[in-house]
Amino acid sequence: MKHIIIHTVKQAKRLVVIVIGFTSLAIGIVMIVLPGPAIVVIPVGLALLATEFIWAKKLLVAVKDRINRMRGDT
Repeated sequence: MKHIIIHTVKQAKRLVVIVIGFTSLAIGIVMIVLPGPAIVVIPVGLALLATEFIWAKKLLVAVKDRINRMRGDT
């Protein structure tokens, strides 16, 4: 019984992270055309999603590289 409870809590935590990640990513995308700090919100959403999805981790690395290139870092 304890194993089922632990598994359920892990799944609930995963669901919360996914919902918050996709919500913040969507808000960041909307902020591209509306006023707001999209350049901050999008990486935050990707960072949350990267804890659960490999595609988000790869995209986050690409976004970080692009930001570094825009800043002039190598």
